[in-house]
Amino acid sequence: MELGITGRRAIVCGGSKGLGRAAALALSREGAEVWIAARTRETLETAAAEIAAETGNGVHIVAADVTDAGGRSSILEACREPDIMVTNPGVRQVPGDFRTMPREDWDGWFEAHFYSGLELIRQAVPGMCDRGFGRVVNMSVSFIKFPQVNFAGSHAARLALAGAIAAMVRELIPFNVTINSVCPGLFDTEALQINLHGHAARGNTTYEAIVADRIAGCPAGRFADPQECGDLIAFLCSAQAGFMTGQNIVNDGGIYQGLF
Repeated sequence: MELGITGRRAIVCGGSKGLGRAAALALSREGAEVWIAARTRETLETAAAEIAAETGNGVHIVAADVTDAGGRSSILEACREPDIMVTNPGVRQVPGDFRTMPREDWDGWFEAHFYSGLELIRQAVPGMCDRGFGRVVNMSVSFIKFPQVNFAGSHAARLALAGAIAAMVRELIPFNVTINSVCPGLFDTEALQINLHGHAARGNTTYEAIVADRIAGCPAGRFADPQECGDLIAFLCSAQAGFMTGQNIVNDGGIYQGLF
């Protein structure tokens, strides 16, 4: 399918690794002009070179921390009129007991998973409305549909952003501007591997045992290829997706059993 985004300007946060990189690759394949942002210049340069080699399209890099106001300004300065934005702070899930978690940790979760996405959206969508095209995809997690013990900070911040987005979208869609969230499950990324190694260490078991347990609990019987998520994001950014907005789309191989 031709997605109709050739020449569109796309910002992908967390674009140097994992699902962000997969989204950047998918958008570049479709002919979008892509800016990838992340904290580390070396990994950005590597990802940009690899994507360009595969797609034949150059990729711009922005070394910036999206969870910092100055970093967000740098990203929006580098790509001043984005048509597409993928918000993705790339912060790993770290468990914590809500009874002992200090206020600073709660503030950190909200800075990473609420304010970072909110501020990028607030600054980008007015121009999208003026130009008559905009696609925002917020990277969330499948667990916002079924929150997990010891991740109250992460879930609270992500659900707050989901609620804010739901209140925005009806004002934007008349201008052909949409916002949707992708809620991925078990994708075979470096972040997942680090997370599972941590679970193994805390549970006094092996990484291999944790992997086997997670796969056994997934109806698909496997971890997903990151590109499966990247391609979904590219579709949500397409010309054809202009009637879909405000959705939290679970992409987890059937783990979530709810209807809505």
